[in-house]
Amino acid sequence: MSARALNLLGLCLVGVTGLAFMVLVPRLFELDVVLELTVYMIMAILALSLALIWGYGGILCFGQSAFFGLGAYTYAIAMFNIGESTIPLLLAIIVPAAFAALLGYFIFYGRISDVYLGVITLTVTLILFNSINSTAGPEFHIGSARLGGFNGIPGIPPLNFPGNKRAPIDLEGMFYLATAALLATYFGLRLLLASRFGRIIVGIRENERRAELLGYDPRAYKLATFTIGGALAGFAGCLFANWGNFVSPTIFGLAQSAQIIIWVIVGGRGTLIGPIVGCIGIQWLTTALGANQPSGGSDWWAKIFANAPLIFGVILIAFVLLVPKGLVPTLGDIGQSLLSSRGKRAKRLQPKQAEES
Repeated sequence: MSARALNLLGLCLVGVTGLAFMVLVPRLFELDVVLELTVYMIMAILALSLALIWGYGGILCFGQSAFFGLGAYTYAIAMFNIGESTIPLLLAIIVPAAFAALLGYFIFYGRISDVYLGVITLTVTLILFNSINSTAGPEFHIGSARLGGFNGIPGIPPLNFPGNKRAPIDLEGMFYLATAALLATYFGLRLLLASRFGRIIVGIRENERRAELLGYDPRAYKLATFTIGGALAGFAGCLFANWGNFVSPTIFGLAQSAQIIIWVIVGGRGTLIGPIVGCIGIQWLTTALGANQPSGGSDWWAKIFANAPLIFGVILIAFVLLVPKGLVPTLGDIGQSLLSSRGKRAKRLQPKQAEES
């Protein structure tokens, strides 16, 4: 089977699986399970934003949670002041994208190296965290929306059908919206990466100097990639604020930034389905470990497995050392090797069958 046929087969499989998942889950599971799966879908969109920036653009961004948090806070503030969700939703995408474009302009056109880029994006995230965390007083407000400081912004109004604020989207509707948004993001990025723009950013990732000699401006393409990733992260932040009807400064935290990178490493850089798998797997493991916290006793095994940061650290080290490509690319390599060995075996058997006949 050719690579093109395998690619089309994979796209069809993802589409059919995603649609079946979206239709069957609300009918087969209770509402609490549906709510949990909804946040998995939202975080998978966030993982895809870094998959584009880092996996295909070669830009290691430690501050993806900055755009995520900006999207969530922008939606919350705009929703309290406007009341109808169409404009707040658009602002939750536009504001992080504009911030990413402004930050990226100074980074890429300032010829800042990759190491310093990571430090700058991480620093920006920490600055936003500390700034929002220090706005607890009543004097800190934007219009009618109080920022709340470390207490966050509770009671965020939900999304509604466009133009009709009397028709809010309920909890089950949020699952449909998040799953459909994830599928649209995945297939949209596949189309983007299959286009001329996508091929150029991959070429820049592989050899920036060669792309520059061919007449392309790596700075402009990196800036565009960075901006698209910021917009996707902001959109995920808007959905997250709707999912919990609450947002707090922890959304900008260092733990959140590190977790996004772990999703991509575990799932596999240079793929889109890999970060989705890594995100959902790590999120499920986080929930499972949190639900099995020991209530007491001296069983040290139970205490170890209840220590989520320790478990995640071990997983990250194991994947970096043993599965450096990530889960999905490694499984793909294993599948290709099995298919090639089967093809070679079939070719060896053909001459023998011909001689016997």
